[in-house]
Amino acid sequence: MINLIWMVLIASGIIYAGMNGRIEVVTASAISAAKSAVELSINLIGVMCLWLGIMRIAESAGLIKIISYLLQPLVGLLFPSVPKNHPAMGAIIMTLSANMLGLGNAVTPLGIKAMQQLQTLNPKKDTATAAMCTLLALCTTGFTLVPATIIALRSAAGSVNPTEIVGSTLIVSLFATILVLIVDRLCQMICKR
Repeated sequence: MINLIWMVLIASGIIYAGMNGRIEVVTASAISAAKSAVELSINLIGVMCLWLGIMRIAESAGLIKIISYLLQPLVGLLFPSVPKNHPAMGAIIMTLSANMLGLGNAVTPLGIKAMQQLQTLNPKKDTATAAMCTLLALCTTGFTLVPATIIALRSAAGSVNPTEIVGSTLIVSLFATILVLIVDRLCQMICKR
């Protein structure tokens, strides 16, 4: 559906420019945007390598294990249907840890692994469980302590102070996570009735 929307927007822009005799503006804009995208991508590669390297060092130093240890009681409360020693619990903790460290690119494969592990506990294979819905909600809001990906994007785009968004990101993601957990619990209570 989103591809159709983009196609309609692009086609209508080209048609409108053609009707007004300004098709050269569309061509120049397309070339300029493509050039900017390549420059941003190349700048982003360096910054992402730096942040991912720092996170790898933090992982080797045991920071991920510390976060996992601290998160375990909270995750047990959020996912009561998941047995404490089940592999899904570890996958969920790793997913939430990566989310907290702002590693958006790492969250996706970890989240898929967690969902696969949760599916092994699912009695109805064609229906999502409450734990699956909770994990999806938490991954969507993405409570973030260090928004590494956004800092990298801001740095690659030439921001003077790319880390100035840390405080506001922390507050917004915290409130979004609290709100989504409240809505998740309300939906679970309604569905149980």
